[in-house]
Amino acid sequence: MINNKVIQKENKITILIDPSLYSLEAIYSAAYVFIDKAYLFLEKGFKNQIAVSIKGKEKLTLKELKDLSGEFHNELLNCALRDKISKNNQKIREYIIGRALMSAEGENMPPIKKEREVWKKDTLGIAIPWEEKYGKETTKKQKGDLHSSPY
Repeated sequence: MINNKVIQKENKITILIDPSLYSLEAIYSAAYVFIDKAYLFLEKGFKNQIAVSIKGKEKLTLKELKDLSGEFHNELLNCALRDKISKNNQKIREYIIGRALMSAEGENMPPIKKEREVWKKDTLGIAIPWEEKYGKETTKKQKGDLHSSPY
């Protein structure tokens, strides 16, 4: 049940939200979307519900206040779904970031055996560092040539 209280004289509408339906994160996210349109106030309501008061920055008609309420409810649903998807995909995101960090293998990080095996099977020699492939002397000559270029 949608529980809205419109106070047109104060140019605001108060919405009571059941926290068992929408997480606090979803409520905050939805409220954030509206900060350019209105002033938002969050407080504990009746029976642990969350009261969201939306006060228009400009004078709004009764219809505009009701429309603002509908927009807020739609955004609340959108944010709740995004929150749920984010929680469902958390493990895969952590895995991808972990793999990216581990493949950037720094000096203090242990080598990854599978990555080393792939590197050793590089038949085209693409993964071989320049110094190993062409020697240190070649790089010094090329650096000298680069600096002596007339352009």
